[in-house]
Amino acid sequence: MSEVKQDNSRVIKKYPNRRLYDTATSSYITLADVRELVVASERFTVVDAKTNEDITRSILLQIILDLESGGVPMFSTNTLKQIIRFYGHAMQGVMGNYLEHNMQAFTEIQQQLSKQSEELYQTQFKPEAWAELMSMQNPMMSRMMNNYVDQTKDLYLNMQEQMQSQTQQLFNVFNPLATKKDIKKDK
Repeated sequence: MSEVKQDNSRVIKKYPNRRLYDTATSSYITLADVRELVVASERFTVVDAKTNEDITRSILLQIILDLESGGVPMFSTNTLKQIIRFYGHAMQGVMGNYLEHNMQAFTEIQQQLSKQSEELYQTQFKPEAWAELMSMQNPMMSRMMNNYVDQTKDLYLNMQEQMQSQTQQLFNVFNPLATKKDIKKDK
């Protein structure tokens, strides 16, 4: 019987010799196999075989590093620098949530587009037209995501201005002397 965590996810053990052991299949696997589990949306947890510590995040980061190092990287150097700047910053948690929600939204949009495209392919398109549609999808998706990010940025800046205004109003309520001094300065 394979070892399974309480949330019914697959358990992969990492041994000191850096080998990964999939308890569900009773076999050693590679990082590429772990990547395939991610792509297939399989639930799994990677634990240190010695300490039983959950090391899933470090394994996922290792996979990202391998993918970024070979082939075409997803993150530009500038993007990586910006992400690093948020570590230790007061906005670190906000940035993490922002990225997570945007990735979820992007995934849902992509799934919806794929579903709609597949339906169109089955009912109306010939293979040549399908190939043309798919070649247009990446630039279209890129433009759509850029518009979404721009709108999100504008919304955030607007929210920040409102928060500053509300903070100033709150400050004025709790510090009426400062308000009187400000009024005298303005005159």
